[in-house]
Amino acid sequence: MSDTPTIATPLTLPSGLRLANRLVKASMSEGLARDDGRPDARLERLYTRWSEGGAAMLLTGNVMIDARYLEHCGNPILDARADLEAFRRWARAGKSHGSAMIAQISHPGRQVSRFVAPTPLAPSDGPAVKLMAAFGRPRAMTEAEIEDAIERFARTSSLAREAGFDGVEIHAAHGYLVSQFLSPLVNRRGDRWGGALENRARLLVEIVRACRRATTRDFTIGVKLNSADFQRGGFDEDDAVKVIELLGGEGIDFLELSGGNYESMALFGVAEDGAPLRASTRAREAYFLDFARTARAHARMPVLLTGGMRTRQGMDEALGSGAVDLVGLARPLCVSPDLPRELVSGRVDRAPAIEPPPFGVRALDPLAAPAWYGAQLARMGRGEAPDPSMGARLAALRYVANDALRGPRRRRAGLARA
Repeated sequence: MSDTPTIATPLTLPSGLRLANRLVKASMSEGLARDDGRPDARLERLYTRWSEGGAAMLLTGNVMIDARYLEHCGNPILDARADLEAFRRWARAGKSHGSAMIAQISHPGRQVSRFVAPTPLAPSDGPAVKLMAAFGRPRAMTEAEIEDAIERFARTSSLAREAGFDGVEIHAAHGYLVSQFLSPLVNRRGDRWGGALENRARLLVEIVRACRRATTRDFTIGVKLNSADFQRGGFDEDDAVKVIELLGGEGIDFLELSGGNYESMALFGVAEDGAPLRASTRAREAYFLDFARTARAHARMPVLLTGGMRTRQGMDEALGSGAVDLVGLARPLCVSPDLPRELVSGRVDRAPAIEPPPFGVRALDPLAAPAWYGAQLARMGRGEAPDPSMGARLAALRYVANDALRGPRRRRAGLARA
Protein backbone atom coordinates (compact mmCIF):
# COMPACT_ATOMS: atom_id res chain seq x y z
CA MET A 1 0.00 0.00 0.00
CA SER A 2 1.39 3.39 -0.99
CA ASP A 3 2.12 5.97 1.69
CA THR A 4 1.58 8.77 -0.84
CA PRO A 5 -1.55 10.68 0.24
CA THR A 6 -4.48 11.23 -2.10
CA ILE A 7 -7.75 13.08 -1.61
CA ALA A 8 -9.18 9.87 -0.07
CA THR A 9 -6.50 9.61 2.64
CA PRO A 10 -7.62 10.47 6.21
CA LEU A 11 -5.71 13.09 8.19
CA THR A 12 -5.53 13.83 11.90
CA LEU A 13 -4.83 17.48 12.79
CA PRO A 14 -2.52 18.39 15.71
CA SER A 15 -5.64 19.10 17.81
CA GLY A 16 -6.63 15.44 17.42
CA LEU A 17 -9.49 16.20 15.02
CA ARG A 18 -9.65 13.33 12.53
CA LEU A 19 -10.67 14.16 8.97
CA ALA A 20 -12.05 11.38 6.81
CA ASN A 21 -10.41 12.68 3.62
CA ARG A 22 -8.38 15.64 2.36
CA LEU A 23 -11.20 17.74 0.86
CA VAL A 24 -12.46 20.86 2.63
CA LYS A 25 -15.48 23.01 1.86
CA ALA A 26 -13.78 26.41 1.87
CA SER A 27 -15.42 29.56 3.15
CA MET A 28 -17.90 31.62 1.17
CA SER A 29 -20.06 34.43 2.50
CA GLU A 30 -23.56 32.93 2.57
CA GLY A 31 -25.52 36.04 3.58
CA LEU A 32 -28.29 33.86 5.04
CA ALA A 33 -28.40 34.89 8.72
CA ARG A 34 -31.32 36.84 10.17
CA ASP A 35 -31.16 40.56 10.87
CA ASP A 36 -30.22 39.82 14.49
CA GLY A 37 -27.30 37.68 13.36
CA ARG A 38 -28.90 34.32 14.15
CA PRO A 39 -28.31 31.39 11.81
CA ASP A 40 -31.66 29.85 10.94
CA ALA A 41 -33.10 26.91 9.02
CA ARG A 42 -31.60 28.11 5.72
CA LEU A 43 -28.04 27.74 7.00
CA GLU A 44 -28.95 24.44 8.63
CA ARG A 45 -30.29 23.06 5.34
CA LEU A 46 -27.31 24.37 3.39
CA TYR A 47 -24.73 22.83 5.72
CA THR A 48 -26.61 19.57 6.01
CA ARG A 49 -26.44 19.42 2.22
CA TRP A 50 -22.70 20.08 2.20
CA SER A 51 -22.10 17.49 4.92
CA GLU A 52 -24.02 14.99 2.79
CA GLY A 53 -21.69 15.96 -0.06
CA GLY A 54 -18.70 14.31 1.58
CA ALA A 55 -16.18 17.05 2.41
CA ALA A 56 -14.19 16.06 5.49
CA MET A 57 -14.27 19.60 6.93
CA LEU A 58 -16.68 22.48 6.40
CA LEU A 59 -15.40 26.03 6.90
CA THR A 60 -18.27 28.45 7.41
CA GLY A 61 -18.54 31.85 5.81
CA ASN A 62 -17.63 34.87 7.91
CA VAL A 63 -18.92 34.61 11.49
CA MET A 64 -18.60 38.11 12.85
CA ILE A 65 -17.11 38.91 16.23
CA ASP A 66 -18.64 42.40 16.50
CA ALA A 67 -22.25 43.26 15.59
CA ARG A 68 -21.26 46.81 14.61
CA TYR A 69 -18.96 45.74 11.79
CA LEU A 70 -20.18 43.22 9.23
CA GLU A 71 -18.66 41.95 6.01
CA HIS A 72 -22.17 41.43 4.61
CA CYS A 73 -25.61 42.15 5.99
CA GLY A 74 -26.45 38.45 6.19
CA ASN A 75 -23.46 37.49 8.37
CA PRO A 76 -24.03 35.42 11.51
CA ILE A 77 -22.84 37.18 14.67
CA LEU A 78 -21.42 35.11 17.52
CA ASP A 79 -20.92 37.37 20.49
CA ALA A 80 -21.94 37.55 24.14
CA ARG A 81 -25.56 38.28 23.16
CA ALA A 82 -25.87 35.55 20.54
CA ASP A 83 -28.60 32.91 20.58
CA LEU A 84 -26.28 30.00 21.29
CA GLU A 85 -28.93 27.37 20.65
CA ALA A 86 -29.28 28.62 17.06
CA PHE A 87 -25.52 28.17 16.60
CA ARG A 88 -25.75 24.70 18.14
CA ARG A 89 -28.33 23.70 15.54
CA TRP A 90 -26.10 25.06 12.77
CA ALA A 91 -23.06 23.18 14.10
CA ARG A 92 -25.05 19.93 14.35
CA ALA A 93 -26.26 20.37 10.76
CA GLY A 94 -22.71 20.72 9.47
CA LYS A 95 -21.59 17.62 11.40
CA SER A 96 -24.68 15.58 10.55
CA HIS A 97 -22.98 13.31 8.00
CA GLY A 98 -19.52 13.10 9.51
CA SER A 99 -17.93 16.41 8.48
CA ALA A 100 -15.96 18.51 10.93
CA MET A 101 -17.48 21.98 11.39
CA ILE A 102 -15.17 24.98 11.69
CA ALA A 103 -16.42 28.56 12.18
CA GLN A 104 -14.43 31.15 10.25
CA ILE A 105 -14.30 34.14 12.62
CA SER A 106 -13.69 37.60 11.26
CA HIS A 107 -13.71 41.37 11.59
CA PRO A 108 -13.96 43.27 8.28
CA GLY A 109 -12.01 46.35 9.33
CA ARG A 110 -12.42 48.96 6.61
CA GLN A 111 -14.15 46.47 4.24
CA VAL A 112 -17.63 47.06 5.62
CA SER A 113 -20.50 48.60 3.68
CA ARG A 114 -21.11 52.29 4.33
CA PHE A 115 -24.76 51.34 4.98
CA VAL A 116 -23.63 49.30 8.01
CA ALA A 117 -20.73 51.43 9.27
CA PRO A 118 -20.21 54.84 7.60
CA THR A 119 -16.90 55.21 9.44
CA PRO A 120 -15.29 51.78 9.63
CA LEU A 121 -12.19 50.86 11.61
CA ALA A 122 -8.72 50.29 10.19
CA PRO A 123 -5.13 50.19 11.45
CA SER A 124 -4.61 53.76 10.23
CA ASP A 125 -6.54 56.69 8.85
CA GLY A 126 -6.71 56.51 5.08
CA PRO A 127 -8.85 56.44 1.97
CA ALA A 128 -11.93 54.29 1.60
CA VAL A 129 -11.71 50.97 -0.18
CA LYS A 130 -12.07 51.67 -3.90
CA LEU A 131 -14.90 49.43 -5.02
CA MET A 132 -18.12 50.94 -6.37
CA ALA A 133 -18.08 53.71 -3.71
CA ALA A 134 -19.51 51.10 -1.34
CA PHE A 135 -17.25 51.86 1.63
CA GLY A 136 -16.74 54.77 3.99
CA ARG A 137 -13.45 56.42 4.85
CA PRO A 138 -11.98 54.56 7.85
CA ARG A 139 -10.45 55.91 11.02
CA ALA A 140 -7.48 54.52 12.92
CA MET A 141 -8.23 52.16 15.79
CA THR A 142 -7.21 53.17 19.27
CA GLU A 143 -5.14 50.89 21.46
CA ALA A 144 -8.27 50.10 23.47
CA GLU A 145 -10.15 49.14 20.31
CA ILE A 146 -7.34 46.83 19.25
CA GLU A 147 -7.39 45.10 22.62
CA ASP A 148 -11.18 44.88 22.42
CA ALA A 149 -10.96 43.18 19.02
CA ILE A 150 -8.55 40.60 20.42
CA GLU A 151 -10.91 39.88 23.29
CA ARG A 152 -13.86 39.57 20.92
CA PHE A 153 -12.02 36.99 18.79
CA ALA A 154 -11.28 35.02 21.96
CA ARG A 155 -14.88 35.25 23.20
CA THR A 156 -16.23 34.11 19.85
CA SER A 157 -13.85 31.14 19.88
CA SER A 158 -15.04 30.15 23.34
CA LEU A 159 -18.69 30.47 22.30
CA ALA A 160 -18.05 28.43 19.15
CA ARG A 161 -16.64 25.63 21.28
CA GLU A 162 -19.64 25.85 23.62
CA ALA A 163 -21.98 25.67 20.61
CA GLY A 164 -20.39 22.44 19.38
CA PHE A 165 -18.14 23.62 16.58
CA ASP A 166 -14.96 21.57 16.19
CA GLY A 167 -12.85 24.68 15.86
CA VAL A 168 -12.40 28.15 14.42
CA GLU A 169 -10.42 29.66 11.58
CA ILE A 170 -9.07 33.17 12.18
CA HIS A 171 -9.53 35.16 8.96
CA ALA A 172 -6.27 36.99 8.30
CA ALA A 173 -6.65 37.22 4.51
CA HIS A 174 -8.64 38.98 1.75
CA GLY A 175 -8.14 42.47 3.13
CA TYR A 176 -10.16 42.10 6.34
CA LEU A 177 -8.96 43.63 9.62
CA VAL A 178 -6.12 41.25 10.51
CA SER A 179 -4.93 41.29 6.90
CA GLN A 180 -5.03 45.10 6.99
CA PHE A 181 -2.69 45.11 9.98
CA LEU A 182 -0.28 42.88 8.04
CA SER A 183 -0.26 45.20 5.02
CA PRO A 184 2.30 48.03 4.96
CA LEU A 185 0.00 49.88 2.53
CA VAL A 186 -2.86 50.06 5.02
CA ASN A 187 -1.01 49.85 8.33
CA ARG A 188 1.07 52.98 8.76
CA ARG A 189 1.04 53.02 12.54
CA GLY A 190 4.11 54.11 14.48
CA ASP A 191 3.39 52.16 17.66
CA ARG A 192 3.87 48.49 18.59
CA TRP A 193 1.13 47.48 16.13
CA GLY A 194 2.82 48.91 13.03
CA GLY A 195 6.12 49.38 11.23
CA ALA A 196 8.28 46.25 11.15
CA LEU A 197 6.55 43.04 10.11
CA GLU A 198 6.84 41.62 13.63
CA ASN A 199 4.74 44.56 14.82
CA ARG A 200 2.27 44.35 11.96
CA ALA A 201 1.84 40.63 12.74
CA ARG A 202 1.35 41.29 16.45
CA LEU A 203 -2.45 41.49 16.17
CA LEU A 204 -2.66 38.07 14.49
CA VAL A 205 -0.29 36.44 16.99
CA GLU A 206 -2.13 37.95 19.97
CA ILE A 207 -5.49 36.80 18.57
CA VAL A 208 -4.18 33.24 18.15
CA ARG A 209 -2.87 33.24 21.73
CA ALA A 210 -6.10 34.68 23.12
CA CYS A 211 -8.23 32.14 21.25
CA ARG A 212 -6.08 29.30 22.58
CA ARG A 213 -6.33 30.59 26.15
CA ALA A 214 -10.11 30.84 25.78
CA THR A 215 -10.50 27.26 24.54
CA THR A 216 -8.70 23.91 24.93
CA ARG A 217 -5.90 22.11 23.10
CA ASP A 218 -8.35 19.68 21.50
CA PHE A 219 -10.25 22.60 19.95
CA THR A 220 -8.98 23.21 16.44
CA ILE A 221 -7.60 26.67 15.63
CA GLY A 222 -6.64 27.53 12.06
CA VAL A 223 -5.49 30.70 10.30
CA LYS A 224 -6.35 31.87 6.79
CA LEU A 225 -3.43 33.88 5.40
CA ASN A 226 -2.79 35.66 2.12
CA SER A 227 0.20 34.52 0.13
CA ALA A 228 0.11 38.10 -1.18
CA ASP A 229 -2.29 41.01 -1.57
CA PHE A 230 -1.35 41.43 -5.27
CA GLN A 231 -0.83 45.18 -4.74
CA ARG A 232 2.46 46.94 -5.32
CA GLY A 233 4.00 47.79 -1.95
CA GLY A 234 1.58 45.57 -0.05
CA PHE A 235 1.87 42.31 1.85
CA ASP A 236 3.95 39.97 -0.32
CA GLU A 237 5.22 36.40 -0.37
CA ASP A 238 8.37 37.21 1.63
CA ASP A 239 6.16 38.74 4.32
CA ALA A 240 3.90 35.67 4.25
CA VAL A 241 6.83 33.31 4.80
CA LYS A 242 7.94 35.31 7.83
CA VAL A 243 4.41 35.28 9.29
CA ILE A 244 4.21 31.52 8.77
CA GLU A 245 7.44 31.18 10.72
CA LEU A 246 6.03 33.36 13.51
CA LEU A 247 2.92 31.19 13.65
CA GLY A 248 5.00 28.02 13.85
CA GLY A 249 5.41 28.28 17.59
CA GLU A 250 1.82 29.22 18.36
CA GLY A 251 0.25 25.76 18.12
CA ILE A 252 -2.20 26.37 15.30
CA ASP A 253 -3.72 23.25 13.76
CA PHE A 254 -3.85 24.24 10.08
CA LEU A 255 -2.90 27.11 7.80
CA GLU A 256 -5.06 28.00 4.81
CA LEU A 257 -3.34 29.85 1.95
CA SER A 258 -5.24 32.26 -0.25
CA GLY A 259 -4.67 35.72 -1.69
CA GLY A 260 -6.04 39.10 -2.75
CA ASN A 261 -8.41 41.68 -1.28
CA TYR A 262 -11.28 43.94 -2.38
CA GLU A 263 -8.81 46.23 -4.17
CA SER A 264 -7.11 43.38 -6.02
CA MET A 265 -9.59 42.50 -8.72
CA ALA A 266 -8.20 39.01 -9.28
CA LEU A 267 -10.13 38.06 -6.14
CA PHE A 268 -13.33 38.65 -8.15
CA GLY A 269 -12.20 36.79 -11.27
CA VAL A 270 -11.40 39.90 -13.32
CA ALA A 271 -8.20 41.69 -14.26
CA GLU A 272 -7.06 44.96 -12.73
CA ASP A 273 -8.66 46.94 -15.58
CA GLY A 274 -12.02 45.25 -14.96
CA ALA A 275 -11.84 42.93 -18.00
CA PRO A 276 -12.50 39.21 -17.48
CA LEU A 277 -9.44 37.08 -16.74
CA ARG A 278 -8.10 35.11 -19.68
CA ALA A 279 -9.39 31.56 -19.94
CA SER A 280 -5.86 30.23 -19.42
CA THR A 281 -5.65 32.12 -16.12
CA ARG A 282 -9.03 30.91 -14.92
CA ALA A 283 -8.26 27.33 -15.89
CA ARG A 284 -4.85 27.17 -14.21
CA GLU A 285 -4.86 24.61 -11.39
CA ALA A 286 -4.02 25.82 -7.90
CA TYR A 287 -3.55 29.58 -8.08
CA PHE A 288 -1.32 29.54 -5.02
CA LEU A 289 0.35 26.13 -5.41
CA ASP A 290 3.75 27.60 -6.26
CA PHE A 291 3.70 29.59 -3.04
CA ALA A 292 2.43 26.57 -1.11
CA ARG A 293 5.59 24.73 -2.10
CA THR A 294 7.62 27.59 -0.66
CA ALA A 295 5.47 27.78 2.45
CA ARG A 296 5.76 24.04 3.08
CA ALA A 297 9.45 24.47 3.86
CA HIS A 298 8.57 26.90 6.66
CA ALA A 299 5.19 25.63 7.92
CA ARG A 300 5.11 23.50 11.04
CA MET A 301 1.39 22.86 10.69
CA PRO A 302 -0.83 21.19 8.03
CA VAL A 303 -1.35 23.39 4.98
CA LEU A 304 -4.75 23.85 3.30
CA LEU A 305 -4.66 25.21 -0.24
CA THR A 306 -7.77 26.93 -1.60
CA GLY A 307 -8.11 28.38 -5.08
CA GLY A 308 -8.27 26.90 -8.56
CA MET A 309 -8.03 23.16 -7.86
CA ARG A 310 -10.51 21.51 -10.20
CA THR A 311 -9.28 17.99 -11.11
CA ARG A 312 -8.68 14.92 -9.01
CA GLN A 313 -5.33 14.43 -10.74
CA GLY A 314 -4.22 17.95 -9.85
CA MET A 315 -5.37 17.55 -6.25
CA ASP A 316 -3.65 14.18 -5.85
CA GLU A 317 -0.44 15.53 -7.37
CA ALA A 318 -0.45 18.52 -5.00
CA LEU A 319 -1.00 16.23 -2.02
CA GLY A 320 1.46 13.62 -3.20
CA SER A 321 4.19 16.21 -3.71
CA GLY A 322 3.97 17.15 -0.05
CA ALA A 323 3.29 20.80 -0.91
CA VAL A 324 -0.13 20.70 0.76
CA ASP A 325 -2.04 18.51 3.19
CA LEU A 326 -5.62 19.56 2.39
CA VAL A 327 -7.44 20.92 -0.66
CA GLY A 328 -10.16 23.55 -0.35
CA LEU A 329 -13.12 23.74 -2.73
CA ALA A 330 -15.49 26.71 -2.71
CA ARG A 331 -17.39 27.86 -5.80
CA PRO A 332 -17.73 24.39 -7.36
CA LEU A 333 -19.74 23.33 -4.29
CA CYS A 334 -22.30 26.05 -5.02
CA VAL A 335 -23.46 24.15 -8.08
CA SER A 336 -22.25 20.62 -7.29
CA PRO A 337 -22.57 20.03 -3.53
CA ASP A 338 -21.85 16.28 -3.93
CA LEU A 339 -18.53 16.91 -5.67
CA PRO A 340 -16.26 15.86 -2.74
CA ARG A 341 -17.92 12.46 -2.41
CA GLU A 342 -17.88 11.93 -6.16
CA LEU A 343 -14.21 12.86 -6.45
CA VAL A 344 -13.19 10.62 -3.55
CA SER A 345 -15.20 7.68 -4.91
CA GLY A 346 -13.79 8.15 -8.40
CA ARG A 347 -17.19 8.67 -10.03
CA VAL A 348 -15.96 11.99 -11.45
CA ASP A 349 -12.45 13.25 -12.09
CA ARG A 350 -13.05 17.01 -12.19
CA ALA A 351 -15.33 19.80 -11.04
CA PRO A 352 -18.05 20.82 -13.49
CA ALA A 353 -16.97 23.52 -15.92
CA ILE A 354 -19.57 26.12 -14.99
CA GLU A 355 -18.89 29.86 -15.15
CA PRO A 356 -21.45 32.50 -14.12
CA PRO A 357 -22.36 34.92 -16.90
CA PRO A 358 -20.95 38.48 -16.64
CA PHE A 359 -23.20 41.32 -15.60
CA GLY A 360 -22.46 43.09 -18.86
CA VAL A 361 -21.46 46.42 -17.28
CA ARG A 362 -17.74 46.51 -16.54
CA ALA A 363 -18.16 48.50 -13.31
CA LEU A 364 -20.53 45.85 -11.95
CA ASP A 365 -18.84 42.73 -13.32
CA PRO A 366 -16.80 42.22 -10.11
CA LEU A 367 -20.08 41.59 -8.27
CA ALA A 368 -21.58 39.26 -10.86
CA ALA A 369 -19.78 36.09 -9.81
CA PRO A 370 -20.09 36.40 -5.99
CA ALA A 371 -23.74 37.42 -6.36
CA TRP A 372 -24.49 34.53 -8.73
CA TYR A 373 -22.82 31.99 -6.44
CA GLY A 374 -24.55 33.54 -3.43
CA ALA A 375 -27.90 33.09 -5.16
CA GLN A 376 -27.10 29.39 -5.57
CA LEU A 377 -26.44 29.13 -1.83
CA ALA A 378 -29.77 30.81 -1.14
CA ARG A 379 -31.51 28.23 -3.33
CA MET A 380 -29.95 25.36 -1.38
CA GLY A 381 -30.84 27.13 1.86
CA ARG A 382 -34.48 27.03 0.74
CA GLY A 383 -34.17 23.32 -0.01
CA GLU A 384 -33.98 23.84 -3.78
CA ALA A 385 -31.39 22.51 -6.21
CA PRO A 386 -28.75 24.86 -7.68
CA ASP A 387 -29.70 26.44 -11.01
CA PRO A 388 -26.63 26.82 -13.28
CA SER A 389 -28.80 28.48 -15.95
CA MET A 390 -29.54 31.46 -13.69
CA GLY A 391 -28.68 34.89 -15.04
CA ALA A 392 -26.23 37.19 -13.26
CA ARG A 393 -27.94 40.57 -13.50
CA LEU A 394 -30.82 39.97 -11.11
CA ALA A 395 -28.49 38.20 -8.67
CA ALA A 396 -26.03 41.13 -8.68
CA LEU A 397 -28.77 43.74 -8.23
CA ARG A 398 -30.21 41.79 -5.32
CA TYR A 399 -26.73 41.54 -3.81
CA VAL A 400 -26.30 45.32 -3.87
CA ALA A 401 -29.86 45.97 -2.69
CA ASN A 402 -29.39 43.63 0.25
CA ASP A 403 -26.85 45.89 1.96
CA ALA A 404 -28.73 49.05 1.00
CA LEU A 405 -32.04 47.79 2.43
CA ARG A 406 -30.80 45.74 5.38
CA GLY A 407 -27.76 47.85 6.23
CA PRO A 408 -29.51 50.56 8.27
CA ARG A 409 -31.38 47.90 10.29
CA ARG A 410 -28.18 45.99 10.94
CA ARG A 411 -26.41 49.21 11.88
CA ARG A 412 -29.04 50.13 14.48
CA ALA A 413 -29.09 46.59 15.85
CA GLY A 414 -25.32 46.46 16.02
CA LEU A 415 -25.01 49.74 17.88
CA ALA A 416 -27.68 48.65 20.38
CA ARG A 417 -26.04 45.26 20.81
CA ALA A 418 -22.46 46.46 21.27
